[in-house]
Amino acid sequence: MVAEKTKRRIPLLPLRGLLVFPSMVLHLDVGRAKSVQALEFAMNEDEEILLSTQKEISIDEPTEDEIYSIGTIAKIKQLLKLPNGTVRIHVEGLYRAEIEQYVENAEFLEVDISPLTEEQKERTTETQAIMRSLLEMFEQYTKVSKKVSQETLATVSDITEPHRFADVLASNLPLKLAEKQELLEMNNVVERLLHLIDILNNEQEVLGLEKKIGQRVKKSMEKTQKEYYLREQMKAIQKELGDREGRGGEVATLREKIEEAEMPESVEEKALKELDRYEKMPANSAESSVLRNYIEWLIQLPWVYETEDQLDVNRAEEILNEDHYGLEKVKERVLEYLAVQQLTNELKGPILCLSGPPGVGKTSLARSIARSLDREFVRISLGGVRDEAEIRGHRRTYVGAMPGRMIQGMKKAGSINPVFLLDEIDKMANDFRGDPSSALLEVLDPEQNHNFSDHYIEEPYDLSKVMFVTTANNIATIPGPLRDRMEMIHIAGYTEVEKMQIAKNYLLPKQMKDHGIKKSMMQVKDEAIQKVIRYYTREAGVRNLERQLATLCRKAAKMIVTGTKKRVILTAKTVEDMLGKPRFRYGQAEEEDQVGAATGLAYTSAGGDTLSIEVSLARGKGKLTLTGKLGDVMKESAQAAFSYIRARSKELEIEPDFHEKNDIHIHVPEGATPKDGPSAGITMATALISALTGRVVKKEVGMTGEITLRGRVLPIGGLKEKSMSAHRAGLKTIIIPKDNEKDLEDVPESVREDLNYILVGHLDDVLKHALGEKK
Repeated sequence: MVAEKTKRRIPLLPLRGLLVFPSMVLHLDVGRAKSVQALEFAMNEDEEILLSTQKEISIDEPTEDEIYSIGTIAKIKQLLKLPNGTVRIHVEGLYRAEIEQYVENAEFLEVDISPLTEEQKERTTETQAIMRSLLEMFEQYTKVSKKVSQETLATVSDITEPHRFADVLASNLPLKLAEKQELLEMNNVVERLLHLIDILNNEQEVLGLEKKIGQRVKKSMEKTQKEYYLREQMKAIQKELGDREGRGGEVATLREKIEEAEMPESVEEKALKELDRYEKMPANSAESSVLRNYIEWLIQLPWVYETEDQLDVNRAEEILNEDHYGLEKVKERVLEYLAVQQLTNELKGPILCLSGPPGVGKTSLARSIARSLDREFVRISLGGVRDEAEIRGHRRTYVGAMPGRMIQGMKKAGSINPVFLLDEIDKMANDFRGDPSSALLEVLDPEQNHNFSDHYIEEPYDLSKVMFVTTANNIATIPGPLRDRMEMIHIAGYTEVEKMQIAKNYLLPKQMKDHGIKKSMMQVKDEAIQKVIRYYTREAGVRNLERQLATLCRKAAKMIVTGTKKRVILTAKTVEDMLGKPRFRYGQAEEEDQVGAATGLAYTSAGGDTLSIEVSLARGKGKLTLTGKLGDVMKESAQAAFSYIRARSKELEIEPDFHEKNDIHIHVPEGATPKDGPSAGITMATALISALTGRVVKKEVGMTGEITLRGRVLPIGGLKEKSMSAHRAGLKTIIIPKDNEKDLEDVPESVREDLNYILVGHLDDVLKHALGEKK
């Protein structure tokens, strides 16, 4: 019997994850101490209790704000205490009620409630129509959904009261707690029924989509299972027939190759693991080809195979001399490496850096080193490389990923001990894609390269047995840490004598063979080659010399073919007829002693050259003018020389106020060519003093050296090249800094014997040997 609906005090049972509608009958298990106390109190009174849902399921002792204010008054039909301390109750929802206020009670939750009466209980035509529509929709829902039984549908169909129909229907729909609470709080039954129509419409759409997705997934699964079944059948058939074609045969072949590759244990394990993945992967999968490429890279890389070195120093020396003339230091270093390896039988590959101007034979020398050792030769060019992945490779996750150039080179070599040439190492750059020069640190460090890591291969690779040779034009642009890992061998360039021998013994025979000219068809005089070297090329190497000789061979071939001449004899005169007027002129010694003109020696990218420095005086106010496209260092050398002369004017027998009466103009021809460097200091000072004192500068004297404000002469670089340029220009005496005496051994003997070297430590010594009498 339902109690009278008046305001009264009643115990409260908070529900977790559950909501009870009026007319709803169900069993509950209650375990919280306060909730059990509330049930016992209710049983002793009128067996009624308020069931209200708490907002958060996780809270054990909810406060007033954490419990919905509207719940359902329920009748406790049965109460049973279980052995584990919990209480099982059988309750029936009676009607809605709203909490007015909470009553202080330490044992359980107790509240004052006011019942909520239905705004419309009688059945009208409108409610009847809505109920009929709802029932039809619920029937369709039960057909699609497996969550509602036919017994439930029958129960709902028999209900005639609108409010009870709405509550029973809501309790049987899979709604969220917030949606159920919203329905519970609606007093107007028509509103509840219309809201239920919206909910059922939405549920039917969701169920329809679920059904479509389920069917699609089922079809996909059936297709995959079918493919797997057919593939397994194909494998079985191929095995029975001994057919090695198709994926099965391909995998078996790859497995054999992996076993034959003699990989390290960890690498072989990785390769077999990836092969198993490849075997199970569908053939049309995008990752299938990526995996296949990766496995093939692991197979094709040399892991243990190495060529046997020819440790014969005498044979190696013969090969190096056969391929190159001169370059004694480099040859000596390679022969030392061979000798040490012959004694120890084990030596980590050295890292040689061949630096020097273009065309001196750095790259071809590396090839000769490989030939002398009987090793494989690999060359990669680093010019313009600015992506770190070029060295370390791309990660396999990227589209079109490949190993870096190191691993590619090792695959090409086919052995673990090739001669590996890293060409143009000074021309690498860096940008947002990384710093390749830093990536090379690991490659070129003997302490690290036995365990080189490539992003694509992912497994460590041993580069310790590789002999690395690098080339550079300018070692100043190589980063310090990278430069520190290499042994620098500077190839300065060739002397005229060396160029003559190279042209006669290497370049000319090669070009005659390439152009089909036999020795009987063409004779080349030494004077012709010398003229080409002096007046048609200006370089430290021999690249342009070879081009000019190729031009002579082409013109000679044309003469022979057209019948103009049966045999061509090349002399200095015929060279000019064939190649045209001379393109270059080398600085020559002055024909007579000059006042205010001194000959300096310069070091350029094309080797050495002479540099004439001229000084002119004119009446004026002491203005110093410098022309000839000079760099900052040369301008500062001129200022230092000028200041020294002012300070020593008395000792030099120069008027003390010369700088106030004269404008001084220093010019360095050729004006269009940029010039810079400190080594023109003593030359400028000598030319200035000559102009101011009227004493001549001896025509056969050339000089080089840096000057300080106190007149000290400091050492310079490039003595070999400067000596060669002086020898070529016809100078007889060279004044050089005393500290450069140690560099004289680098100067070719043929040049050293023809020149008289004067070692000086102060400008006074320079003037003593450079200046003559007053003119």
